[in-house]
Amino acid sequence: MSTPVLVPTVNFCLQQSLDFSMITSQLLTYVAISVFCILKASSLNTFTAAVYEHAVILPNATLTVVSRQEALALMNRNLDLLEGAIISAAKQGAHIIVTPEDGIYGWTFNRESIYPYLEDIPDPQVNWIPCNHPNRFGHTPLQERISCLAKNNSIYIVANIGDKKPCNATDPQCPSDGRYQYNTDVVFDSQGKLVARYHKQNLFLGEDQFNVPKEPEVVTFNTSFGKFGMFTCFDILFHDPAVTLVKDFHVDTILFPTAWMNVLPHLTAIEFHSAWAMGMGVNFLASNLHHPPKKMTGSGIYAPDSPRSFHYDMETEEGKLLLSKLDSHPYHPVVVNWTSYASGIEALSTGNQEFKGIVFFDEFTFLELRGVTGNYTVCQNDLCCHLSYRMSEKRSDEVYALGAFDGLHTVEGRYHLQICTLLKCKTMDLHSCGDSVETASTRFEMFSLSGTFGTQYVFPEVLLSEIQLAPGEFQVSSDGCLFSLKPLSGPVLTVTLFGRLYEKDQTSNISSDLVA
Repeated sequence: MSTPVLVPTVNFCLQQSLDFSMITSQLLTYVAISVFCILKASSLNTFTAAVYEHAVILPNATLTVVSRQEALALMNRNLDLLEGAIISAAKQGAHIIVTPEDGIYGWTFNRESIYPYLEDIPDPQVNWIPCNHPNRFGHTPLQERISCLAKNNSIYIVANIGDKKPCNATDPQCPSDGRYQYNTDVVFDSQGKLVARYHKQNLFLGEDQFNVPKEPEVVTFNTSFGKFGMFTCFDILFHDPAVTLVKDFHVDTILFPTAWMNVLPHLTAIEFHSAWAMGMGVNFLASNLHHPPKKMTGSGIYAPDSPRSFHYDMETEEGKLLLSKLDSHPYHPVVVNWTSYASGIEALSTGNQEFKGIVFFDEFTFLELRGVTGNYTVCQNDLCCHLSYRMSEKRSDEVYALGAFDGLHTVEGRYHLQICTLLKCKTMDLHSCGDSVETASTRFEMFSLSGTFGTQYVFPEVLLSEIQLAPGEFQVSSDGCLFSLKPLSGPVLTVTLFGRLYEKDQTSNISSDLVA
């Protein structure tokens, strides 16, 4: 009699188990889909970037040691200005804002006079929100204020401040004053958390108040709007960490605080930084100081295909906030073969028409462009440069030349360059070719520039009269030709292919001659 009772009970329990299993499976599927959808929704295809060109308030005397209180007072005055820009950017929907190198205290210090401005900046792995726990790592009011600005405005903030790290005799590299001092970029996320810290590797002349880190630091962090890396100012001219971040760590966007002094014809800020973005295939957020007496101006938001927003102003004393939308994961163009196109061109004999000219202390080989249209070739060492062009008219009061340089630059740093350039000469005298010139009148209806480069790292520049860029007016082909898409919108200052041969810098420490 028991069997008829037990069999239905077993079937009922089995059915219950199957029903529960099915419900659980459906629930897990629903949860998985929901999580996927949430992650998908929280992962942004585009984001709004901001950079602020800051007119820094400088100390009265940078070589005189001041009290910590005096240093904080000056830094807070600069932070007052930066705060206004940060709040404005956040209200306009910016996800991240970059502020300049030296933007909180200025420059030209010695080791002793910079010390009151420094704070101990911990490794971001400590999981710290200074706004919530301000005294966790000692007295850090600067980090606390920036953290609170990020948290209260729900925006990522990139700032440049000074870091200090004590050391002693057990460290053979410890400086005699018992501490390391670093030029440091920090990033606080939209919750106010410290998520990145970078110590500048390649110090520029006069930065002997700071130390070089023992090893180059490659710093990245992930967000819902892409993977970011950062480096500072002079770092851009060297392989580490700049190229490594893109080539080996595949970042989408570079954050670039800088105190950049413009050098014509090839190293103005907006010109070179936009070229680096295009040459490396990444977004590039460059925030410069605004100090015209030292030729410091030029900030921008650059995508790989074209500048999105830029600012150059030598006339006023005001700062400038820039905002623009960018792709979170920009398309990385196919690898360019920078010698293919030029190698297929047969060089024309130039006879004795070549002449020498100095461009930023480097001796270029030049050819004058004599006609309204033409095809020219000029060579130096292993580099031959080819140019085809057509001007709107050949003016009698302006001279243009095609130049080539293949060699080691040794002033304000050591770095091997290969450069092909079409440029306007300063005067009708050919000896002025390569001198700084800011205005031009000659318009080009078309150009095509290429070279037999020995490197894959070539940065394409087009700079127009009055230091303006030409967004969307030129392109680079996969076989290494820089060419115009349309008649350029303004007179030309220079069209340049700026190549770097990092392996020929001829020193194991690329910044050893630049630091104390």
